[in-house]
Amino acid sequence: ECMGRTDAVSQQIVKRCLQQLKEDGFRVDALFQQCIFRKDEREMVLAAIQKVHTDYHPPSMLTCEPCTSPLVKEFYTKRKSVMNPKMDFELRELLKHFNRQLEIEQEGTVTINSVEADKIPTPHIIKMRKILQELRSKWQKVLLRVFREYKFSMGNMNQHSGKISLYPYFSLLPDREYIEIMLQSLTSIPPNGESLLVMAREIGTKINNKYCIRKKVKTQMVNKIMTIYSSYAKLLTDSIELNNFLPREYWTNLEAEMSSGPSLINEDSPWPSVLVVHLGTHLLDLMVKELKVPCNILNPEMEEKRIPVLYHMYTFRCNQQVGFIKPHPILTQILAEAVEPTLTFDVYVMPMLCPPVPWTSPHFGGYILSPAKLMRSVEGAIQHQLLLENCRSSDLYAVLDALNQLGNCAWKINQPVLDIIVSIFNDKGNESLDIPPPLSEAPEIPKFSPKQNYSLLDKSQLKRAITQCRKKTAEMHSLRMDTLYKLSIANHMRDSIFWFPHNMDFRGRTYPCPPHFNHLGNDVTRAMLLFAIGKPLGKHGLNWLKIHLVNLTGLKKRHSLKQRLEYANEIIDDILDSADNPLTGRKWWMNSDEPWQTLACCMEIANALRSPDPAKCVSYFPVHQDGSCNGLQHYAALGRDVIGAKSVNLMPSELPQDVYSGVAMQVEEFRKQDAERGVKIAQVLDGFICRKVVKQTVMTVVYGVTRFGGRLQIEKRLREIDNFPKEYVWDASKYLVQQVFSSLKEMFTGTREIQDWL
Repeated sequence: ECMGRTDAVSQQIVKRCLQQLKEDGFRVDALFQQCIFRKDEREMVLAAIQKVHTDYHPPSMLTCEPCTSPLVKEFYTKRKSVMNPKMDFELRELLKHFNRQLEIEQEGTVTINSVEADKIPTPHIIKMRKILQELRSKWQKVLLRVFREYKFSMGNMNQHSGKISLYPYFSLLPDREYIEIMLQSLTSIPPNGESLLVMAREIGTKINNKYCIRKKVKTQMVNKIMTIYSSYAKLLTDSIELNNFLPREYWTNLEAEMSSGPSLINEDSPWPSVLVVHLGTHLLDLMVKELKVPCNILNPEMEEKRIPVLYHMYTFRCNQQVGFIKPHPILTQILAEAVEPTLTFDVYVMPMLCPPVPWTSPHFGGYILSPAKLMRSVEGAIQHQLLLENCRSSDLYAVLDALNQLGNCAWKINQPVLDIIVSIFNDKGNESLDIPPPLSEAPEIPKFSPKQNYSLLDKSQLKRAITQCRKKTAEMHSLRMDTLYKLSIANHMRDSIFWFPHNMDFRGRTYPCPPHFNHLGNDVTRAMLLFAIGKPLGKHGLNWLKIHLVNLTGLKKRHSLKQRLEYANEIIDDILDSADNPLTGRKWWMNSDEPWQTLACCMEIANALRSPDPAKCVSYFPVHQDGSCNGLQHYAALGRDVIGAKSVNLMPSELPQDVYSGVAMQVEEFRKQDAERGVKIAQVLDGFICRKVVKQTVMTVVYGVTRFGGRLQIEKRLREIDNFPKEYVWDASKYLVQQVFSSLKEMFTGTREIQDWL
C-alpha cells in the first residue's frame, strides 16, 4: 500500500516484494480476495502491483459457489424466477426512508415521546421534572470533570504493570458521549436495583456499538453502502421488475461491481466479554462515588446533607455473592413522580424505517451501521460462533435468504387498537387484559410497629409478607416499564411503515432484532401490528378471518374448521358489538384467550362485512397458522410414535387434536383416582385442572424443562385463578407437575424414551 502511494519507489523494490510473497506461499490474487481494506487501501495496493505488471487486474469478488445442502439444493438449481415482496411506493420514497434511517443510526440513540406524556402534567409533576433536569445538569458537569481527571491519570499510569490499560478504550469517543451513556443507564435502574454485572455489560456494550458506528463512518464505508443500497432498492419497488435475484444475490452482485473503496465486512472481532464488563465497571464506580443528591431535596425541613445517588451492595443468588447497584429511594421517587415525557432508546432497539441490509455473510447484514450478530449467543460463549465461522459460504445461503425474506416484510400500526390500549394503560391498567397497573396500585408494604410485641411466628410471617410485597412491587415495575416501552415505540411508529431485521439462535430459530416491540411479542403487541402491504380477501378470505377469530378465543380447540366457522356466524352480533363498542358494549372479546388480537380481528371482520364486496376488501390483517406443539411433533416423528403423532395432528383425523386438552384430561383422571383414595390436595384441585394450567409445562417439557421449572409455571397459572385457595398453591403445583410428567410419559412413550436416551 505504501509503495502505491508514492512515485519514489522503484519497480525493482516492488518486484522484490512480490517475489518474497510468492516464495512464502502467497498469491497476489489472494490479497484482493481475502484482505479487508479501509478507505482507498485497495486502490493503492493495485497501483503498486501495476508498476510491475501493467496489465494486471484483480479477480472478480463475485463467487458463484452452488448451494450443496440436500434440503434446498433443488430450489437453487431449478428456480427460474424469485418472488420478492414489492413495496407499494416509489424508489425515491424508499431512498428517503433509507436516508432517515442512516441519520438515526449515525446518532446512535432515538428519543421518543412516552405515551404517559399524553396526561396533563400537574404542578407537582412539573416541579419534579425541573428538579430532575437540574440534577442531571449538575451530574453531567461532575461526571465530565471526574472522567477527564480519571482518564488523565490512566494515561500516565505505568504501562508495564501487567494490568489491562483502559485508556485507549476511554479515548475512542468524545468524552461527552461516555457521560451520556452513564446518565442514560441511571434512568433505567429498577427501584430494587440491578446486578452490577448486567449494568456493567450494558454500558460496555453501548461503548463498543458507538465505536463500531463511528469507525464505519470514518473509513468511508457509509458512502459505499449508500451507493449500493440506492441500486439494491430497485429490487424491492414496483418501478422495476427484477425477479431473477434473491436479495443476497443482488447485493453481492452490486458489491462485486463496485469493488473499489473500503471492504464492507467488519474486520474487528468483538471485544472480549471481560473487557466489556471491565469498562462498564469502571464507569459505574465513578457514578457510585461522584453522583450525589441533597437529602432534603424533597423535604426542606430535613438537615442539608449530600448523599450518594447509587449504592454498591452485595446480595446472594443461588448461594453466590453477587454485586448489586441500588438507587437511593429519593432518586426512585423523583423518577417515578416526574413521569418523564420522553424515552431514549439505542437505535438497535427500534424497528427500521427502511428494508434491512440483506445478510450476505455472518459479518454483514441487518442494520445499516449498528452492529448485529447473525447468531445470538450467550456472552462469552464462542463455540457456536467458531462453528459458524468455519461453515462454507454456500452452506449458509438458505439461512441468510430466509432471514432476508423475513426482514423484508413491511409492517404498520393498527391505530384504533393502539389508542384503546393506551387509554386503558393511562387509566390504571387492567391485569386481566395484560395491561399492568402503575406502582400507585402496588400493595402497601407492612411495617413493624415498635409498640407491639411480636412472637417469633408473627415476625416470620411479617417478614414473609414484606418480602412478597417487595417482590410484587418489583414485578409490577418491570411489567409496567416493558408495556410502556412497547406502547411508546408503537405510538412513535403509528404513521410509519417499518421493518424488523432478523437473526437466529444456534438452533436456527429466527427472531426479530428489536427486543421490545415485534411480531413475536405478547397478545398486546401482536394486536397492534398489521402488514403494510394489503391484499383483497378473495373468495375465502372472510371465512379464514372468522376461523382465526375462533382460534384466538380458545373455545373450539377440538372442533373442525367447518364447526368453527359455523360458531363464528352464530356469534356475529357479539363480534360486531365488540368492534363498535369495545369498552362500553357487551365486551365479549374480553373473555378470549387472546383478548386484544380477538378485538383487532373483530374490527377487521366488521370492516369486511360492511364493505360493498367483502371479496374485494383489501385486508392488512395477519392470520396465523401454527403447528400443534412443534417440539412433540418432532419427537413423535423421530420415535415413530403413532399415538403421540395422532395427538399432535401428524396423523389424519376428522377433528383436530389438542394435545394440551388431552394431557389435562389425563391429569384429571389421575386426580380423580387420588381423590377417591383420600389424597387431600387432589380433592382441593377438583374443578381447577384445565388446558391453560398445564399448557406451558407440556409445551416446554420437550425443550428440557425440569420438574422445578414446571412447578413454577403451574404455580403461576394457579395464582391467576381468582377462587383457587392460595394457601394450597405450592402443594398443588408440586402435585400437578408430577402428574403432567406422568401423563406425557404415558401418552408419548417414544418421546420420553428418546429424551432419556439423550
